[in-house]
Amino acid sequence: METILSLQNVTHYFGGLRAVNNFNIDLPEGSLWGLIGPNGAGKTTIFNLITGVYKPTEGKILFEGNNITGLKSHIIVDKGIARTFQNLRIFNELTVIDNIRVAKHFKADYKITDSILRTKKFYDEERRIKEETYDLLKIFGLQGRMNNLAKHLPYGELRKLEIARALATKPKLLLLDEPAAGMNPREVGNLMELIHSIREMFNVTILLVEHQMKVVMGICERIKVMDFGETIAEGNPDEIRNDRKVIEAYLGSEGGKC
Repeated sequence: METILSLQNVTHYFGGLRAVNNFNIDLPEGSLWGLIGPNGAGKTTIFNLITGVYKPTEGKILFEGNNITGLKSHIIVDKGIARTFQNLRIFNELTVIDNIRVAKHFKADYKITDSILRTKKFYDEERRIKEETYDLLKIFGLQGRMNNLAKHLPYGELRKLEIARALATKPKLLLLDEPAAGMNPREVGNLMELIHSIREMFNVTILLVEHQMKVVMGICERIKVMDFGETIAEGNPDEIRNDRKVIEAYLGSEGGKC
């Protein structure tokens, strides 16, 4: 498989604090990988570097072979990278359907003059956006709540809405930052099935940050482990589960708890 995302010797400082040190990854197209580590290990910083929130102090980030290091976030989204956030970034005062339509309009194929003059192209594109938005709502089981304000959704459904909104931009690479946070066991099980379905249905590569080991070990094909900004291990779930450095740094003294 071809590499869709490559981070090469990426290092990042916040003032005098080194948050990420010499991070490398070659993420194969179509894969589902995990990135784990204790709080403060640098995982979300990696996501912020990939998506243009931060510019690396050192190193290079390639997407589909093109250098995207330091590009603005909206340009990176346009190139095909979307993400969710550790802390939800939902438009609480918009309806569920409008949260997704906002993202759909990011790639709307008409100009402002079409919007003003209400041309055929405008109406055709609006019809397409409406249909694709409703399809996303059905996939995530949110069609019954589409006219509800987002702030009235249960937490688990807000997580689903954020993933649906990210997919509305039609990404090639989806970065999920702790998607199972705050979910109960039943919701976590459903989420694991959903992530697998998303990869196949949308033909998207997924990089996942998650603290729930059930999720990481259950769906990820390969896992990188960070601690204090350093990569301390990489391998398949069985290798990571039995790696002594990982057990000591992140999983506790009993690897069987993974």
